Amino acid sequence: MAFGSVSCAAGTWPTAGGRRTSLDKDTTEPDGDANTRTRFPQNRDHKGLDIVCQDGSTVYAPFDVTLDGKLTVYTDRTKDAINEGINLRGEGLCFKLFYVRPDRTSGTVRKGERIGTMLPMQSVYRGITSHVHVQMCDRSDPTPYI
Repeated sequence: MAFGSVSCAAGTWPTAGGRRTSLDKDTTEPDGDANTRTRFPQNRDHKGLDIVCQDGSTVYAPFDVTLDGKLTVYTDRTKDAINEGINLRGEGLCFKLFYVRPDRTSGTVRKGERIGTMLPMQSVYRGITSHVHVQMCDRSDPTPYI
């Protein structure tokens, strides 16, 4: 089981054993990078991977998935422009994609089919490397599946 190759305008999610060209270090987020153990301000852990993706890009399914509902990323109303995501299940995995406006929130999507649209991260975090955040439902390290 592994995240397959899927595109998001600016890059592709790597396949297992492939080069991680799309997991570029996010040098503009405070203390943030594509590592799952990065420390953030206020002792907040970075519990996922950031996949570089341009604002407004189409996001595609990494493998056959079941859409398992919409999610809210923040409680802070100043971040409403990017306050969406989707819960997904597939290949024995449960994971979340943050900063994606889902086309729908239930049903199934085949590998390579459209899931939704990358939200305008630049409108909230000027200068950050725009990205889709991938987080396992149990908050475990997702790197074994990349």
